[in-house]
Amino acid sequence: MTQLKLIAVFIAGIAFSFPVAAKMYKWVDDKGTTHYGETIPPEYANKDRSELGKSGRVIEKKEVLTPEERRASEQADAKKRADEEAALERKRRDKALVNTYSNEKEIDLARSRNLQQVEARIDSISSQLKMANDNLLAFQKEADALVKAGKKIHPSLQEDLKESQERLAKLQQDLEKAKTEKATLDARYDADKARYKELTGK
Repeated sequence: MTQLKLIAVFIAGIAFSFPVAAKMYKWVDDKGTTHYGETIPPEYANKDRSELGKSGRVIEKKEVLTPEERRASEQADAKKRADEEAALERKRRDKALVNTYSNEKEIDLARSRNLQQVEARIDSISSQLKMANDNLLAFQKEADALVKAGKKIHPSLQEDLKESQERLAKLQQDLEKAKTEKATLDARYDADKARYKELTGK
């Protein structure tokens, strides 16, 4: 009988000698020696191992990943979940898009309604911005005249200058935010229109 057959017979004999519920494991130590047993020593718990069936054949193999492999696996799983969620979201949006509009013209009308509010806000901020800039210029002109005359700038005027500069900066930020919102809305409706046409062929 060959050595390989002897090992197989030995493993099978061990396997059948244990109760039905017992499990047999196979692992390799740090020196490369293969071991068999019902339990795995704690020092080998984080190493590759195999579970053997009654016949001595491997029925489950557990490979312990390195930290790098584990991170890569976690990243791959996270990407898979994100892709699946994105696919579900696209499906939901497609369904809503087709159910909401009957034709492209309705998408354009919805765009106009939503943009009206943003454009009105942009106009309002622009008007306030012009007034704030005029006020700041007036305060600066007053301060320059005092300096030219060799007089000190009164604390209240300094406060007015500071408040005007801060208000002007705030309004400029608000205007940029509103313009970005308008551009985002435009892009969204452009995308919806293109997708609607792709889905319906209209």
